[in-house]
Amino acid sequence: MTSKRRFDLIVFDWDGTLFDSTALIAQSIQAACADVGTKVPTDTEARYVIGLGLNDALAHAAPELSPDLYPLLGQRYRFHYVKRQHDITLFAGTLEMLSLLRQRNHLLAVATGKSRRGLDEALTTSKLHGVFDASRTADQTASKPHPQMLLELMAELDVAPERTLMIGDTTHDLQLAANARTASVGVAYGAHHHDTFSELSPLHVAHSVDDLTTWLLSHA
Repeated sequence: MTSKRRFDLIVFDWDGTLFDSTALIAQSIQAACADVGTKVPTDTEARYVIGLGLNDALAHAAPELSPDLYPLLGQRYRFHYVKRQHDITLFAGTLEMLSLLRQRNHLLAVATGKSRRGLDEALTTSKLHGVFDASRTADQTASKPHPQMLLELMAELDVAPERTLMIGDTTHDLQLAANARTASVGVAYGAHHHDTFSELSPLHVAHSVDDLTTWLLSHA
């Protein structure tokens, strides 16, 4: 069942929300830390930084590392990620969900902690070029949870905050929405445990893509 459209613009995070890459990102961060000889973060610590821009993520993941070694750490992260990036795919049901939202004439966008190059490569791999009306990456503007990504997307697409919905799998995504004064929905199948979402007041927490699709068709 569908309902009258409440949001004109739906903005998705990428990793852990549309793309099943959480484990690979965390493992690549851990391997990079081992390569440069700094303390290897736990799974929880490595997953926490997903969604941040790369420099912010590495600073959080390797707080004991000298900042002058961040470029090397970034290089090692990219090495491990790129080696396995073609092993990961969109979450099942994602293409169908985006198609249904298109049929309802929603504008669709991406706000991600990836680089522009990284997002473009992922869009090509997943055959999603042309599906989104706009996108912002962490090397184009301020990293989450600063509101700039959403503010720029809303300005580009001429949509007001009250007509915009942000969807993501981390508290960084939900805080981004709060800072930009938009509504949000959390997904519980990505990087952050959904117990951390409640204080940021998402309209819904989806436990699968099917759950997310059903909610969006009924409430978005």
